[in-house]
Amino acid sequence: MEERRVGNIKKHQVVLVQRERLTVDGVLHVESFDDREIVLETDLGGLIIRGEDLHIKELNLENANLIVVGFIKDLEYVGESLSKRGKGLLAKLLR
Repeated sequence: MEERRVGNIKKHQVVLVQRERLTVDGVLHVESFDDREIVLETDLGGLIIRGEDLHIKELNLENANLIVVGFIKDLEYVGESLSKRGKGLLAKLLR
């Protein structure tokens, strides 16, 4: 299967099945996770997954994919990378 690219960005895809199984392609790294929230960095910026009883069933950074099971309530994209977002928050706190 040929991998599609948009510029230098690999194919980014999110598939949600009945709010119980989420597959994300284009994952660079997982910033943090617990059973209610998973914060990760994708090729297209930060992504926050919120829900209940969330479990990372599979994480393969070599293939850039993630599978999450549980009850998914919310998917929120952060337009910029999480590292930039964190620096902005820290800078605001230190003012």
